[in-house]
Amino acid sequence: MSQKPSVLFVCVHNAGRSQMAAAFLTTLSQGAIEVRSAGSQPAGQVNPAAVQAMAEVGIDMSAEIPKVLTTEAVKDSDVVITMGCGDECPYFPGKRYEDWVLADPAGKGVESVRPIRDEIKTRVEALIASLIPAQI
Repeated sequence: MSQKPSVLFVCVHNAGRSQMAAAFLTTLSQGAIEVRSAGSQPAGQVNPAAVQAMAEVGIDMSAEIPKVLTTEAVKDSDVVITMGCGDECPYFPGKRYEDWVLADPAGKGVESVRPIRDEIKTRVEALIASLIPAQI
């Protein structure tokens, strides 16, 4: 049996989009995928509107802390998904890279974060389907 796939979500502050994506992937994959998230310039805390938006769908992110992006995190991941970090993300040949263009929830209220949250959930569901074969 091969080891489970690993995914790293990266955005600049690791306070909104990448945290929501990691929380969705952790919850929806039920432990079948190793999940990491990081930021090139981590914020001091996770965006409160993102925490609130995720709580509305039953996912608690209140204990999460933004983490700094390391070369090791990229090396240790099979899939690296960037969300607006541009050229600050390290690149290693042989990795699967995706760039998800999503609005930045920074400084926005929960009403503005909900559509971003919902788009992230849709993308995470498609990611899971691509990484874990359907059980027949």
